[in-house]
Amino acid sequence: MSLKSLKEALTNIIIKLNRSAYIDRRLVEEIIRDLQRALIKADVNVKLVFELSKRIRDKALKAEVPPGFSRKDIVIKTLYDELVKLLGGERREKPLPPKGRGYVILLVGIQGSGKTTSAAKLAWYYLTHGYSVGLICADTYRPGAYEQLRQLAEKVGAPIYGFREAKTRDPVKIAIKGVKYYKERAIDIIIIDTAGRHKDEESLMDEMKRLYSAIKPDEVMLVIDAAMGQRAGVLAKAFHENAPVGSIFIAKLDGSAKGGGALAAAASTGACVKFIGTGEKVEDIEEFEPVRFVSRLLGLGDLKTLVERFKQLENFKKTQKLTERMLSGKLTLLDLYEYFKSIRRLGPLSKIFELMPGFSLSPLRGLDLDAYGEKIDKWIAIMQSMTKEELINPKIINRSRIARIARGSGTTPKDVKELLGTYEMINKNIKLLLRRGRIFRKEFKGLF
Repeated sequence: MSLKSLKEALTNIIIKLNRSAYIDRRLVEEIIRDLQRALIKADVNVKLVFELSKRIRDKALKAEVPPGFSRKDIVIKTLYDELVKLLGGERREKPLPPKGRGYVILLVGIQGSGKTTSAAKLAWYYLTHGYSVGLICADTYRPGAYEQLRQLAEKVGAPIYGFREAKTRDPVKIAIKGVKYYKERAIDIIIIDTAGRHKDEESLMDEMKRLYSAIKPDEVMLVIDAAMGQRAGVLAKAFHENAPVGSIFIAKLDGSAKGGGALAAAASTGACVKFIGTGEKVEDIEEFEPVRFVSRLLGLGDLKTLVERFKQLENFKKTQKLTERMLSGKLTLLDLYEYFKSIRRLGPLSKIFELMPGFSLSPLRGLDLDAYGEKIDKWIAIMQSMTKEELINPKIINRSRIARIARGSGTTPKDVKELLGTYEMINKNIKLLLRRGRIFRKEFKGLF
């Protein structure tokens, strides 16, 4: 089961809960069975799945319902909490490294884990956060390793230190010289890409220890292919027990059938999963936060990631106010108009729409969203034909106004009604999300 399939299965559980008029033991057991089936297909360890199931059963049926909430809210909250715990638990956001002191990240991993691409993704991530970044190729074994990193470095706009034809076969000497080279030039972040030729954990750890001893990096980051599934836990545990400083990058998460298993297995060791690779492009990288990840798996959206993407746009002040109004549950059509204009510049709609609260629970989730751009363009045209008064207060739009707006935008009354219905659905789901307990409000706290 791919992550997409896992998300579909978990979203269906939420839909089943929302459609149920009454929550009883039979429904809870049915939901737990659906959850078990979905997680086991995603290669999550069976023992972890049954421990999680027991906690959900106990809390969903026995927890006291606070005033203003329903048993349904408690079940969703419990499901949310337990999935977050499974993937590492709530964690405080870690501050970015200080600038100007040459923060060294040493990447290690077995052959084929995706270290070189992950090195470029990390460079892109820190560059977009205002850091200067330098890459070092310390892989002297794999043919074409330097050339691959060089090409990726050009894409992200970062310098590279290394040798096309190695003057030395010793990765330690190359790494030492590279770190010195970048520190003399006051580079903020130094990323070292190492060889991934090792087939066994012992030799991997041996080289990691030699490099660590010589370089004294600030952070050792293990890159794990998501396709490893449960086996990721074995490697993560060995790494976590041997590395003085540790974090994990789960690569190739987008296409893996075992991504959920890899995340859960790594988290169960106590190691910190810090980044995930979500696609083939250098910009397909996200800082991993279980709270945000689970929100998206359950179809509850991820407004925080959405805000971060908006920050990359020139009109951030507008989008910041838009998101503040979104969080207050007071979204207008004018806000939606600004949002849709911006969203067309943010990348594939399938990745953007899944961040919106409610979309994964709506009929739109079954559509090919990447081919949905024409509809968005049509909605933009419709809103351009509305008066400012209509955009701010859509309730005044009656039948005659709909006919006028349709004529002015070159669309049909049906198209205008579809837009108004979508607007109502978005507002309804945002209000539902904000009402659904303090756990979500904590997630929104400190967005700006």
